[in-house]
Amino acid sequence: MSTDKNRVVIFDTTLRDGEQCPGASMTLEEKLEVAELLDTMGVDIIEAGFPIASNGDFESVAEISRRTKNAVIAGLSRAAFADIDRCAEAVRHARRPRIHTFISTSPVHMKYKLQKSPETVLEMVAASVARARGHVDNVEWSAEDATRTEIDFLCRCVEAAIKAGATTINLPDTVGYATPSEYEAMFRTVRERVPDADKAVFSTHCHNDLGMAVANSLAGVAGGARQIECTINGIGERAGNAALEEIVMAINVRRDVLPYETGIDATMLTRASKLVSAVTSFPVQYNKAIVGRNAFAHESGIHQDGMLKNNTTYEIMTPDSVGVSKTSLVMGKHSGRAAFRDKLKALGYELGENALNDAFSRFKDLADRKKVVYDEDIEALVDQEIAAAHDRMKLVSLSVIAGSHGPQRATMKMKVDGHLVTEECEGNGPVDAVFNCIQAIVPHTAKLALYQVHAVTEGTDAQAEVSVRLEDGDKAVTGRGSDPDTLVASAQAYIIALNKLQTKRNSINAQAQPAAE
Repeated sequence: MSTDKNRVVIFDTTLRDGEQCPGASMTLEEKLEVAELLDTMGVDIIEAGFPIASNGDFESVAEISRRTKNAVIAGLSRAAFADIDRCAEAVRHARRPRIHTFISTSPVHMKYKLQKSPETVLEMVAASVARARGHVDNVEWSAEDATRTEIDFLCRCVEAAIKAGATTINLPDTVGYATPSEYEAMFRTVRERVPDADKAVFSTHCHNDLGMAVANSLAGVAGGARQIECTINGIGERAGNAALEEIVMAINVRRDVLPYETGIDATMLTRASKLVSAVTSFPVQYNKAIVGRNAFAHESGIHQDGMLKNNTTYEIMTPDSVGVSKTSLVMGKHSGRAAFRDKLKALGYELGENALNDAFSRFKDLADRKKVVYDEDIEALVDQEIAAAHDRMKLVSLSVIAGSHGPQRATMKMKVDGHLVTEECEGNGPVDAVFNCIQAIVPHTAKLALYQVHAVTEGTDAQAEVSVRLEDGDKAVTGRGSDPDTLVASAQAYIIALNKLQTKRNSINAQAQPAAE
C-alpha cells in the first residue's frame, strides 16, 4: 500500500459485514469467487470473515488467505483472547495477514451490551491489541459505536491501542447516527489530541441507517482518515454499509474537491456488483448509483435530446468507466459458443468451462423461446447459474393447471441429492400450488417472508425475475430465479432459497455470536 498522503486504502468487508445482512449468506465456493475478483480489481484489504463464529467461517478465511495473491487478508475478532488466537490461526497462511479486533466504547454499549466499566474496557483494549500484535505485525483496532462515545474516553482508548501496537485505528459509525460534519470533526479531534496518532492509519466504517454512509466516509477522509471500510452494493446489516462503487467513483469524478487516489480498477465495478448480487440473491435496485440498471438510462425527452447532442449534458461519468457495456441485440438462437463467451466477457462474466457449457445450454433454450435475447436476459440466466451451481435440490420440470374456475394444481419433478421425486398438489392459486409441491417434496418449517416479481426486459415474452425470502427462526435466506414462465421462475427462486437454508442448517456452529461494528 502506498504511503502517499492522498492515497486512500480500500478495505472491503463484503465477505464479513456484508454477509451479516439477513439472507445474504454465501457458500465457500462463492466467497472464494468474490475474494478473487476483489483481489483482481485492486482492493487493498479483504476482510474475509469472523473466524470464531463457526468452523465454516474459519475455513473460508483460511482458504482465502491461502489463495489471495495481492490483498491484505483480515479476520475479525472480539477482544477475547480465544477470538484473537482463532483469528490468527485462520489468517496465518496469508502473504499479508491482519487481525482486526474490536470492543464497544459508547456508554450505552458498555452498560447494556458488555456490562463492563470504562476502566475495564480500557484495559481490554490494551490487552487485546497486545495479544494480536503477538501474532502479526498488522493489527487493526476498532472502537465499536465510536460516534456515540464520549470524546475524552475515545481518545484514551485510541491512545491505549496505539501504545499496544495497533497500526490501524477504526472509528466506526456503527448505527449510522453521525452526520458528515460530526464525523469529520471526530477524526480531527482524536488525531490532534492522541499522542503518536501519526503512527497509525485511521479508518472509517459507516452504516447507512440515515442514508449518509458514503457521505460520512468521505467526510472522515477529510478529517484525516486514509482507510475506508465498505462493501460491494453497500450490503450489510440493517440498511447496509457504505457502497464501495459509490466511494470509488465519487473520488474519481470529483477530484476537484476530493483530491485522493484509490487502487481500484473502476471498470470492474459493474462486474463485482453483478457477482455479489448473484451469489447473495440480493437484487440491485434499479436506481442504485453507479451500478443500478437505470444509472445510465434516459427516458425524459429533454434528457434524451441533451444526450444526443452531447452526453456530458446528463452524464457525469461514462458507462464504460464502470464497466457497463452498451445494450446489444445481436445474440440469438444462431449464435455460437465463441460469440456467447465474448458476450459474457463484455458483460463482466468469466465462467469456467462447465459453468459456461451449462449457461450456453440455458441460453439456447431461452433463444428458442424468445424472439430477441437482450443483455439483461443473459445476465439473469448466468446469475441464476452461479447461484444454483452447488445446489443439492434442483427443479427438473413443472406443469400447472390454473384459471378462474380452478382448481389450481401443480405437478413437479425435482432432483434431491440425485434422486428424482415427483409430487402433485393443489393450492390457493398457481403459485401456492407450486410452493405446496416443494413443501411436499422437501418438508420444512420455513415461512415465506417475501415474494417479488419483475420483468427483466420489455415485451410479453420477457423473462420474469422472482425473488423469494424464507425465514426459519433466526435464519433468513434469499433466492432469485429467472425464466420466461413466471411460475417456473418462482419455483427456481424458492428452491434456491431452500438450498441456502439447508446449507445454513448444516453448517457447524452456525449459531455462534454475530459480529457488529
